[in-house]
Amino acid sequence: MARFEIASPDLAAMAGCAFTAEMFYDLGIQCAAGRSGHVDLVEAHKFFNIAAAKGAPDAARMRGEIAAEMTVAAIAEAQRAARAFLAAH
Repeated sequence: MARFEIASPDLAAMAGCAFTAEMFYDLGIQCAAGRSGHVDLVEAHKFFNIAAAKGAPDAARMRGEIAAEMTVAAIAEAQRAARAFLAAH
């Protein structure tokens, strides 16, 4: 049996997986740590924001830590992306 790792919520939706706060929190950690090849703080902030909205207990704290390293424009971009995702899903 093949094993597939789902690296984005869009792929998870295609695979029929349920969206959970923990999934978004883990995606935020992956983006913040650069596990997909490079550190992407905008994506990390977006995923922590979504995770916080869905009830992940540590997501708001992690979002704040990431925001401390970001520009105002980058934070606004991440917030727009999170709102767009939440509106679509």
